[in-house]
Amino acid sequence: MLNLFKRPFRQPPPDLAGLGAAFIALPLAKGCTVPAGNLAVLANREGHTRRLSEGARVAILDGETAWCVHPGPYGCELAPFAAAPEIGLRVRFAIDAPDPREVQQRFDLFLASEGEERVALDAFVAALQAALQRELAQGNLELPPCTSFEEWNAFRTGFNQLLYTRFGVMVDDCVPVDLGASRDLAALLAARLAAQPILQATSQPALQPVSPSASAAQQDAFDAVREDAKALRRLFLELPGVMCGLRLAVLPADCAIFRRHQELLRRLDLVSLSVGTMPALALAAPGQPLAAAEQRRRARHSMRAVAALDEAWALLARMKLAAAPMLPVLLEEADRIAANLACDCAARREPGRESAMGDAA
Repeated sequence: MLNLFKRPFRQPPPDLAGLGAAFIALPLAKGCTVPAGNLAVLANREGHTRRLSEGARVAILDGETAWCVHPGPYGCELAPFAAAPEIGLRVRFAIDAPDPREVQQRFDLFLASEGEERVALDAFVAALQAALQRELAQGNLELPPCTSFEEWNAFRTGFNQLLYTRFGVMVDDCVPVDLGASRDLAALLAARLAAQPILQATSQPALQPVSPSASAAQQDAFDAVREDAKALRRLFLELPGVMCGLRLAVLPADCAIFRRHQELLRRLDLVSLSVGTMPALALAAPGQPLAAAEQRRRARHSMRAVAALDEAWALLARMKLAAAPMLPVLLEEADRIAANLACDCAARREPGRESAMGDAA
């Protein structure tokens, strides 16, 4: 007999402690309701995303991951120059609202390709700072001493577009500040000195490698597998977004520029095809394992390809603001980035020097 007075089952509220303060996004369970003032982003294994507004019931499909996202605003302090940590920017930003003109929001793509189970604010701010420092170091953004109002406005325009194109966040406010009193320069220098051997080990193989212990070798192999998987997922999901942005770029009516643009898109199509058919990290051939040193080499090329992908996002941001005379120069930069992507993806596909020498013999 149906009990009409039985209370319906209610999903307990999700544990979202720290959301909007220490965390930007936290995992959501199936069947819960999106809390007020937040939104939900769901992504499947193929990178397709969808958003749910506050009050909506979260129905997670098979293979989907759900995050509860607090749109902010958030405040942080960025050091634009690594060599001058006392020079800072106090930035206030927020997650971009849904744009009906876009098939996929950029922040949603960030969650699908780079987001861990929990997106901490500190890690996100570190990614913002790294993107800013790279653009300033390459001369794509300028923040000279005694900046004039015109130079500051030009910097703000490029900075805002960079963060929107790369991360999908809107900058509400940005003011220069002196961080000398809050930054321990001695601790920063000690941390950089401690990280130098690690950076050298990951950037290039040692000439005379020292035989590590079994536990250290297993940890290195695990790190290589994890970093390679993260890099390939980013390349697989984000390259189509970069290509879509390049296709929509407004170019001058010039036959030579049109042909260069089409050739660039063709090369990126080949790179995307190469990423989509990338061999497994641990196999040199079907049923033939790959040496650990060659696995680390493959992982290094994957991370270098991701560095070129970050440059492609920054270039796309500059193309959206560039005047017509600057577009041919930016297309040359795009050719360089496409060449780096193709080179590193081809090196990632190599079966290994030992296997190649054996096949040649």
